[in-house]
Amino acid sequence: METKTWYLRSYENTLSELDSAPQGLSTSEAEIRAARFGPNSLPKAERRGPIMRFLVHFHNVLIYVLLGSAVITLLLGHLIDTAVILAVVIVNALIGFIQEGKAEKAMDAINRMLSPNASVLRDGGRHTIPAEQLVPGDIVLLEPGDRVPADLRLIKAHGLQIQEAILTGESLPVEKQTAAIQQEVPLGDRSCMAFGGTLVTSGQGTGVVTAIAGATEIGLISGLLSTVETLTTPLVAQMAIFSKWLTAMILTVASLILAFGIVIQQQAFDTLFMAVVGLTVAAIPEGLPAVLTITLAIGVQTMARRNAIVRRLPAIETIGSVSVICTDKTGTLTRNEMNITTVVIQHRLLTVDGEGYTPSGTVHIDETAINQEDHPVLTAMGRTAALCNDSALHEKEKNWDIEGDPMEAALLAFSGRTGIDRHAEQGLWARTDTIPFDAKHRFMATLNHNHEGKAAIFVKGAPEQILAMCSHESTQSGDTVPIDQDRWHRSSTDLAARGLRVLALATREVRPQHLSLEMTDVTDGLTLLGLVGLMDPPRAGAITAVAECHQAGIQVKMITGDHAGTAAAIARQIGLENPDKVLTGVDLDQMTDADLASAVVDTDIFARTSPEHKLRLVMALQAQGKVVAMTGDGVNDAPALKRANVGIAMGQKGSEAAKEAAELVLADDNFASIVAAVREGRTVYDNIKKVISWTLPTNVGEAMPIVIALLLGMALPITAIQILWVNLITAVTLGIALAFEPTEQNTMRRPPRPQGAPLLGGTWVWQILLLCSLFVCGVFGIYTYAIERGYNIAMAQTMAMNTLVVMEIFSLFFVRNIYGTSLTWRAVRGTKVIWIAVFLVTLAQFSITYVSALQAIFNTEPVSVTDGLLIVAIGLAVFVILEIEKQLRLKLSRTGSR
Repeated sequence: METKTWYLRSYENTLSELDSAPQGLSTSEAEIRAARFGPNSLPKAERRGPIMRFLVHFHNVLIYVLLGSAVITLLLGHLIDTAVILAVVIVNALIGFIQEGKAEKAMDAINRMLSPNASVLRDGGRHTIPAEQLVPGDIVLLEPGDRVPADLRLIKAHGLQIQEAILTGESLPVEKQTAAIQQEVPLGDRSCMAFGGTLVTSGQGTGVVTAIAGATEIGLISGLLSTVETLTTPLVAQMAIFSKWLTAMILTVASLILAFGIVIQQQAFDTLFMAVVGLTVAAIPEGLPAVLTITLAIGVQTMARRNAIVRRLPAIETIGSVSVICTDKTGTLTRNEMNITTVVIQHRLLTVDGEGYTPSGTVHIDETAINQEDHPVLTAMGRTAALCNDSALHEKEKNWDIEGDPMEAALLAFSGRTGIDRHAEQGLWARTDTIPFDAKHRFMATLNHNHEGKAAIFVKGAPEQILAMCSHESTQSGDTVPIDQDRWHRSSTDLAARGLRVLALATREVRPQHLSLEMTDVTDGLTLLGLVGLMDPPRAGAITAVAECHQAGIQVKMITGDHAGTAAAIARQIGLENPDKVLTGVDLDQMTDADLASAVVDTDIFARTSPEHKLRLVMALQAQGKVVAMTGDGVNDAPALKRANVGIAMGQKGSEAAKEAAELVLADDNFASIVAAVREGRTVYDNIKKVISWTLPTNVGEAMPIVIALLLGMALPITAIQILWVNLITAVTLGIALAFEPTEQNTMRRPPRPQGAPLLGGTWVWQILLLCSLFVCGVFGIYTYAIERGYNIAMAQTMAMNTLVVMEIFSLFFVRNIYGTSLTWRAVRGTKVIWIAVFLVTLAQFSITYVSALQAIFNTEPVSVTDGLLIVAIGLAVFVILEIEKQLRLKLSRTGSR
C-alpha cells in the first residue's frame, strides 16, 4: 500500500494492514522487520571523495602564489628550489587532508551521540530505543518537544499539535486527530498523520509507524537531506579573509622590492627573483588555516569527551566568554534521582523508606511502621501516583530502570510502598482521557474508568496550583471535609524549606458517562489527598563546579519551577551567592523590564518560573552587557535557548526541540559539564591566539632579514632555498604543536573575555615589532660575527639559518604561556607534542647541517660545537628578553586594573 493512502484508512484498518496491535510489536517481530526494512535513517549527504578532498586544499590564494613561484623557478632552471616550494605546498595539503578526515569523523561521532530516541510500546511495555531501530508497525508515543521519528498513522491524540513547517511551510502548528480523512487531500491537511521530522509542540499522541527512512515524506524530498558540517567559525572565517589581504600585501611588497632591485640597484633578475621568492614564501602563513582547523577539531573532540556536544561551531568561541550561567536545578545541579521520603496527610507527617526506584518499602509515623489499612488516604494517594503517570519501571538484574520522567518514576515506586500493585491498578482503571503536564499550568490530570462502572479524575502537580483547584481535603480515614488552605500552604512551605521538591495529589469522582477531560473539569471541586516531598540531592561535582565558576568571574543563577524554599535550600548546599534572596515567577510578572534588569544582577535564585520567564531573564542579563549561557530541556525553553548567547540543552531529559535550538547539548545533563565546556572554550580561544601569535610574527621575522638585505644591497644572510626549508620544517612541526596545548593553570581564574574584544590588539602589534627586531638582530648579528671570524659566506649563512630556527623554537616556549610565567618546571616540561616537534626540527636541522648530501643541496657547512652553543645562547637570550617584557607588561596590566 502506498504511503499516501494511510490517512484514508481507519487506524483499526491500518493496524490490521501492518499486522500490529495497540500494545505494540514483540521484540522478536521487531528484529525480523528490522532485518527486512533496514534502519530508520535518511540517506546521507554525498561527500567529496578522497581525491577531491585532497585537491581542494590547493584552492587557496596563498597556495596559488606558491605554485606560481614554483613554475617560475622551474622555468629559470632552479630545480631544487622548485622541489622545496612544491614540498611546502604538498605537505600543507596533506596536513589539511588528514585533518579534514579526522574532523569529519569527529563530527560523525558527535552526530551519532545526538541521534534521537523514540518511545515505543514493545512486549506490552514502554521502552526508549534509538529512532533508527523503528520498524513499520511499531507503536510510538509522542510528547511535547519530541521530533516525530517516522511517518505515523495516529491512533490516539490528546490535544496533540505538531509543527509541520519543515514539510508544508505552514508556520502554525497543526491540530491532530485520529479519524480517517474521507478524500484525498494535500499533505498539510492529513490531520490523522504525523510525519517524520516534524515537531510536537503540545499534547500527547500515539501512532503506528507506516513508513521509515527514505520512504517517509521527508525522505522523499531530496533537498532536505542533511549536509556535511564544515569545521569553521566566524573567527576562522575572519582569518581566511585576513590571509587574502595579507597575501595581497606581501605580493605588493615583493613586487616593489623586485622592481627596486632591478631598476635602482641593477641586480640580476635570476638571483633577485629567487630572493624575492624566498621572501614571499617566508612571509606567507600558508599553514595557518590548517592549524586553526586542527585547533577547532581538538576542541570539539575534547568537549565531546567531557559530555558537552557542540551542535554549532561558533559556540566554541562564545562559550569561553560567558559571564553568566543560568541553569535548571533538577537533574543539572542535582542528581535527578528522585525518592519520596516524606508524605503529609491531614494533621500527619509520615516518612517513607525505600531504596532508589524499588517499588517496595514501608511508611512510618514517628519511626513506627503503620498499618496502611488504617489510612485509606495513603491507598488513594498510591492509586493517584500510579494512574496519573506516564513513566514505567523495569526490573533488570535486581535493579530498577526507569522509562520517562524520574519524578514520575519516584511516584510509581511510592505507589508500591503504599501497597498498590501498579500493573493491576492500571489494568483495573483504564485511562480514558488526559491533560498532559505543561509548564504553563503545572499539573497533569487523567480521567479513568474502572470495571465496576466508576469514573474518577486523578491529578498531580505543583502544590499552590493544586490547592487552588481543591475545595475539600481527605481525612486519614478517607472521608472528605472542607479544605484548610492555610495549613496546607504552611506544610508545603515547611517541606520546601527542608530542600524537598513538593507535589500535591488530588482526585475527584465523576459520572461514568464522563468520557472527555477538559480544563473546566479540574479548575475547582477537587479533593486534596496530600503532599509528597521528593529528595533530589546535589550532584557530587556541582559544588566544586559552582565554586570554579565564581573563581572564573562567572555568575551562576538557578532558574527552577520548584518552590522558593526548596530552591534556596539547594542553593545553600551547592554554594550559590545570595541564597537568601529569591524572586518567584509572580515577582517577575510584577516587574517592568527596567526593574528586572536591575534586580537580576544581584539575584541568583528564581523559583516557580515558567519558560517565558527564562526568556525575560536572558534579555535582562544581556541588557546589562552579560554573555549568557542558558540551559533548557522543554519545547517551551526553545525561545530562551535561541536568545541566549549559548543555549545548552539537556541530552538525557531534553526534548528534540530544545536540542535543535541549542548550541551545546549536555550528554550527561550535568552542570559540571557546562563548566568543563567553558574551560575548554577558553582553552580553544587561547590556543587560536597562540597559533596566530607565533605564526605571523615568525613569518614576518623570517622575511625581514631578506627585505633589509635586499633594500640595503647586502649579501643575503640566508639563501632563498634555506628560507624555504625553514618555512617548510617549522610550519609543519612547531606551528601545529600549539594546537594541542593543554589548559593553562590560571584559565579559570581569569575574568571572562569582554564581549567584542579583538582577538589580537595593540599588544600583539607590539610583539610582532619586538620579535621581528630580535630576529633581525639575531640573524644579522650571527652573520656578522661569522664574517668577522673569517668564515666563508656559506658558513655564515648556515649559522644564520640555524639561529633563525633556534629563535623560533624559543619563541614557541614563550608563546605557550601568554597569561603567566614560562619560567616554571611545568612550562619547561611542556607537552609530548611540543617536544616531538622540537625533536623533529632539531633532527632536520642537524641533517641539513651535517649530512653531506643535504649540504650540497642547501649550500650548508658543518657548525662547530662552540658556534652551536652560541646559536643556542642567542635563542635563549631572545626567550629571556621576551619573558621579561611579558612579566613587566602583565605586572603593569594588573596594577592598572586595580
